Amino acid sequence: MKIFLFFALLVTAVSASPPTDLRYKDRNQPLGIRIRSLVNQMTLEEKIMQMVQIDKRQADAELLRRYSIGSLISAAGATPNEDHRATPEQWVDMVNEYQRGSLESRLGIPMLYGIDSVHGHNSLYRATLFPHNVGLGCTRDPDLVRRIGAATALETRATGIPFAFAPCIAVCKDPRWGRCYESYGEDTSLVRQMTEIIRGLQGVDPSNSFPGVPYIAKDKVIGCAKHYVGDGGTTRGIDENNTVADWNGMMRIHMPAYFDSVAKGVSTIMVSYSSWNGIKMHANRTLITNFLKGTLRFRGFVISDWNGVDRMTTPWGLQYPVSLMTAINAGIDMIMVPPNATEFLRLMKSHVENNRIPMSRIDDAVRRILRVKFVAGLFEQPLADYSLIPEIANQHHKDLAREAVRKSLVLLKNGNGNNPLIPLPKKASRILVAGSHANNLGLQCGGWTIDWQGSSSNNLTAGTTILGAISQTIDPSTQITYIENPDIETLTRDSSQYSYAVVVVGEPPYAEQYGDNTNLTIPEPGLSTMNNVCTRVRCVVVLISGRPLVIEPYINHIEALVAAWLPGPEGQGVADVLYGDYGFTGKLSRTWFRRVDQLPMNVGDLHYDPLFAYGFGLTTAPVA
Repeated sequence: MKIFLFFALLVTAVSASPPTDLRYKDRNQPLGIRIRSLVNQMTLEEKIMQMVQIDKRQADAELLRRYSIGSLISAAGATPNEDHRATPEQWVDMVNEYQRGSLESRLGIPMLYGIDSVHGHNSLYRATLFPHNVGLGCTRDPDLVRRIGAATALETRATGIPFAFAPCIAVCKDPRWGRCYESYGEDTSLVRQMTEIIRGLQGVDPSNSFPGVPYIAKDKVIGCAKHYVGDGGTTRGIDENNTVADWNGMMRIHMPAYFDSVAKGVSTIMVSYSSWNGIKMHANRTLITNFLKGTLRFRGFVISDWNGVDRMTTPWGLQYPVSLMTAINAGIDMIMVPPNATEFLRLMKSHVENNRIPMSRIDDAVRRILRVKFVAGLFEQPLADYSLIPEIANQHHKDLAREAVRKSLVLLKNGNGNNPLIPLPKKASRILVAGSHANNLGLQCGGWTIDWQGSSSNNLTAGTTILGAISQTIDPSTQITYIENPDIETLTRDSSQYSYAVVVVGEPPYAEQYGDNTNLTIPEPGLSTMNNVCTRVRCVVVLISGRPLVIEPYINHIEALVAAWLPGPEGQGVADVLYGDYGFTGKLSRTWFRRVDQLPMNVGDLHYDPLFAYGFGLTTAPVA
């Protein structure tokens, strides 16, 4: 039975009468007139259903035709035919199939298809993937981030998708948080600089006319600043927890990046699961309506997070009708993935008809959603073609990702005294490469790669592992031995044969609450591999992680230490700086603590005693 039949149980079919005022279809009409022309012809049901974003796995073209659904989402892993190796052409065809359903609705309002393109088009097999934000913060290069945004936009748009849930502009104050790698850093000023990615994603308004009004250039995407607001400041770094701060603290630490995002024309803002002083952000009218829409004059639309209304209560979904009413009245314009879209429509109609949600609030939400759709050009070009597909993973984009990798790496230690280990010699008799992360693309990429939680599979996407990059960089005469986890007996026997070792270890992939971690130790067998190798062979440790980890007890055995974060599949960027083709330039975007019991500890704190301070990073010169 088709999905729309379930809706028919509770919903009166929308009138089949055609629109009489077609000015909304005329691109030459002023934006305000187009919006009014359309809103004035919409039924209550049509308005309500513009305010919902449903999982594409719960939709078909007929559902979109009958109910004029506002938006669809591909959750991480929700690929065409559930095939993680789906081609770009299959993506375009899938999105177009849904869109044709929307275009056949009574008013022909195009739906908005959204996806998490958070480090490149990370749901697309073989797309260009970039380092996660924690590494990009270490580059201190807003122009690089803008170029990454532009490449991400082009590759996302090439698959027919006009809406990207990026950037995350959280200020992560505690690395125990499982989303800390989605943050550019712990310092507000750094995160503000990195909002330049919005201009890459959406383009730059040549008229620079109205700050706060969305602008989306051709072949760009609708951006989404998230998660509003204070998500990076929760107690003990617990995901979706409570951020305790007074008004001045919130305005000084967590809000400034939103000032910049709104000024740069960001089109949408996603609300955080977290709370501020015990009040759920999804219920916070003061910050959403009064401050964001009022004081900052944001003119795009505000979207909930996934099941964000459900998660306003514990257990989730308790008193959902009340939560829904509260969220809409707080100022949320679009609800992402309600548990039951049929029930959503019934509840919303009831709330409006019983004056629990004013019609003015519905109209405001719909005007904002339509404004973004009009500005994005969806009414003029709702269907995609294959013309941009050759731009996916082109050499320019891959070179950009490689540049980002080498600029994001931070050299924390380099030899003892006047005897540096890096740059490593390309020509040596024999070298050892070891560690769980040395030959694994999935581990290099981390979470939000093809699937929500990522994968430890080496076949997850295309690219170059760090082992592969080393093999391509060293002199042909150098013998390379790769042992993932060499045992002590083998190391004791063979250690004298190695000129040096490269040990690549780190964290497994994770996302959101599944990455919350109270001990932040290097997981086994990586820790044992690092200790066993580095106590016997002159070694450089390359640490693959979404945050600083406990390293002080082992630092004396490590001759050189590199924080590589989550670099993505362009492993050649790691070899570029290890072997001196380029110098190390990265500076820590996060304080590297000594012990977990110091956390949270951030630059500027009264009792600041780090192992490596915020902004630290040794430099090297390229080898001539």
